[in-house]
Amino acid sequence: MPAMKRRTLLGALGLAAALPRFAMAQSERQMQVIVLFSGDSVEDEPATRSFFDQMRRLGWIEDRNIVYERLYGKGMRAYLEGMARSAVSRTPDLIFASVASIALAVLEETDSIPVVFMTSSDPVAGGLVTSLARPGRNATGTFQPPGDVAPKRLELIREVLPHSTRIGAVFDRRAAGIQQQKELYQATAARMGFDLHAVDFTNFEVVPKALARFRKDKIAAVLVAGSLTLFARRREVVNAAMRNSIMLLTTRAEWVESGAVLSYGAEVAEALRRCAKISDRILKGAPAGLIPVEEVTKFELAVNLRSAQALAVDIPKPVIERADRVLK
Repeated sequence: MPAMKRRTLLGALGLAAALPRFAMAQSERQMQVIVLFSGDSVEDEPATRSFFDQMRRLGWIEDRNIVYERLYGKGMRAYLEGMARSAVSRTPDLIFASVASIALAVLEETDSIPVVFMTSSDPVAGGLVTSLARPGRNATGTFQPPGDVAPKRLELIREVLPHSTRIGAVFDRRAAGIQQQKELYQATAARMGFDLHAVDFTNFEVVPKALARFRKDKIAAVLVAGSLTLFARRREVVNAAMRNSIMLLTTRAEWVESGAVLSYGAEVAEALRRCAKISDRILKGAPAGLIPVEEVTKFELAVNLRSAQALAVDIPKPVIERADRVLK
């Protein structure tokens, strides 16, 4: 065989041998994902375990083909913008925001890095996306329609405290879609015959004072709406409520794990698994703005019997029987 042909053949064979290695190297490139939490690692890392577990099931193995960087807001709004800027400056392949307020802060900083969010408010009204079917921006995720749960939360109060008609609620003025939530609760409470006493806050220091005032006003049950600050500092809120003999009805089961008496809302584990599936699609090349926002339709009721007993609140047997989680 002539030398030229032999060299050509050897070159072709070398290229053919190199192609699988090149393809493998491409497929094994580590994707960079930043996960933003509202609180700290002790509270928030376990609460989002379902996201990481689902990502692993989808083939994303940490430190092999994906690297996660976790940033924590420590429950301080002052950290929010800085945390968002820090995440964007790292130019990751994707940012997962565990609450809506964090996602909004990130979207103020970037219109190109994909953002996946989880929210309990309307993402269109909250400014996260332009529509549910076609988000239109660099963000998508999961949401729980607030209108589906407000009546059921109030029904729970009536079932547990049948003689209480005066109830309280705390609303974070800076939370995404909070005005819509507030109006919804006010209208639902009026329709169901409740006298709702609402307190708006910007600084967290208002919340313990509001709970103390509720006690003086003989209000025994308080609704807690979705809020980055309240969720991140939920142990402090629960402790203040217990000191003032107030039963909290909250949005997520993590509250009950921290000592609140009741929670009713979207099943967080299911929402996190859906966020992971959306993230998987984005990391494989799908544009975030073309992936519909998914509505979480699976709900969970959680009850903390220890806290109820401490408050001398008798949880009816039917409530316990239909609860998805019961802490004794």
